[in-house]
Amino acid sequence: MSTPFTFSIKTLNFDEDYHPSDNTRITTNFANLARGEHRQENLKNTLQMINSRFNALAHWDNPQANRYAVALKIISVDIDIEGKGDTFPTIEILKTNIFDHKTQQGIEGIVGNNFSSYVRDYDFSVVLAEHNKDRREFSLPDNYGELHGKIFKAFLNSSAYKDNFKKSPVICLSVSSSKIYHRTENSHPVLGAEYRQDEYSLTDEYFAKMGLQVRYFMPPGSVAPLAFYFSGDLLGDYSNLELISTVSTMETFQKIYRPEIYNANAAAGQTYQPSLTHQDYSLTRIVYDREERSQLAVKQGKFTEERFIKPYKHLLEQWAASDAA
Repeated sequence: MSTPFTFSIKTLNFDEDYHPSDNTRITTNFANLARGEHRQENLKNTLQMINSRFNALAHWDNPQANRYAVALKIISVDIDIEGKGDTFPTIEILKTNIFDHKTQQGIEGIVGNNFSSYVRDYDFSVVLAEHNKDRREFSLPDNYGELHGKIFKAFLNSSAYKDNFKKSPVICLSVSSSKIYHRTENSHPVLGAEYRQDEYSLTDEYFAKMGLQVRYFMPPGSVAPLAFYFSGDLLGDYSNLELISTVSTMETFQKIYRPEIYNANAAAGQTYQPSLTHQDYSLTRIVYDREERSQLAVKQGKFTEERFIKPYKHLLEQWAASDAA
């Protein structure tokens, strides 16, 4: 997809000393952890959980369960609409890298993992809310998610992406609490048991506009399936260690943010419907305020409307209408 817009990338290490940049959405998983008086303890515990989970899944030739360490980089993507040097923070994703203590070598991980987007906040917290405010039945506005999807596809086709990353992204999120998932006979050594559902969730449909398909897997030792969004061949395009880096990172975030689902005390069965009202679960030692996060998402959506959608409305509509998806 051609675009007159320019994308630029900045990277920042996600480690114990991480401080969110001014442009980072404060509801983003990694940024939310780095706030408040417990910020450094939160970060330390999160990174330890990721490494422990990685070594548990990469158990071959790893008798002490300490062979590997995961390093995370935050990839921040800015978009310049008019070519004047004025940019808007568009997308943030995570890049995993793996260090093998046995061979003393670094191994490429996966880019994607977490997905953060101000325009997505605008779509979910402003557009969708306004559209359904006085309606008896929930519905989607016309062309819902189209602009966001085209921006994402344009980024993947940009020189900024192609010069920095060799493979397509894999984004890993929670399954939807509004859908029912059924376990299949298919199983993968790292991703585990595959689940399917009869109907896509709103998030599934939104990511489809971004050119990403979805599969659901419950990795060994997990208690609920994760949703993996990708293009290409999820099981064929990535190595086991690459996939483990995504599972260990994103399952850790989900245990913190959705413990009712991902830190439940019993595993999902043959038929499974996630629930955030489930009571039989354990909490991590990491402090997190989910109610505050929901309120901030609305503020971020309004920020996007004022700083991006309204100022560039004509240019964005013109580009979206003239450019094929």
